[in-house]
Amino acid sequence: MTAFTLSVNGKTHEIDTDPAKPLVYVLRGELGLTGPKIGCALEQCAACAVLVDGEHTLSCNRAASEFEGKQITTIEGLSEDALGAQIQTAFMEENAAQCGYCTPGIVIAVASLLKTNASPDRGQITEALGEHLCRCGSHNRVLRAITSVIEGGANNG
Repeated sequence: MTAFTLSVNGKTHEIDTDPAKPLVYVLRGELGLTGPKIGCALEQCAACAVLVDGEHTLSCNRAASEFEGKQITTIEGLSEDALGAQIQTAFMEENAAQCGYCTPGIVIAVASLLKTNASPDRGQITEALGEHLCRCGSHNRVLRAITSVIEGGANNG
């Protein structure tokens, strides 16, 4: 066991655990943040995505201790951000989830994309979502939600 500090959703947390424990397990098990999911634990489904210093990052295989000194934002913290809240609203308005397991990771990916490119084209959106696996087939609704945010539609509801 090793003590280290993580900054998650704007709060500082003292963690005392195996420093090699993957971040997603610390977020879920020790901090109670269940938004990031454990899907494959192989970085192949992206259900574990979080923002690290604003960048889309998979958290199922990287040691939590690697993130000391960085700002981690989960789907729970994203609602405190104006763009994050707008994306979440658009996803709800478009029913852009079926089972919802992949949705937090997809919303994280969209937030990361739109923070760096407010008007991505379809190819850029597809690329940003490329590693996110959704088996329910809600892709068209996800794309409508993203388009709604880009066009400012989520602010109109």
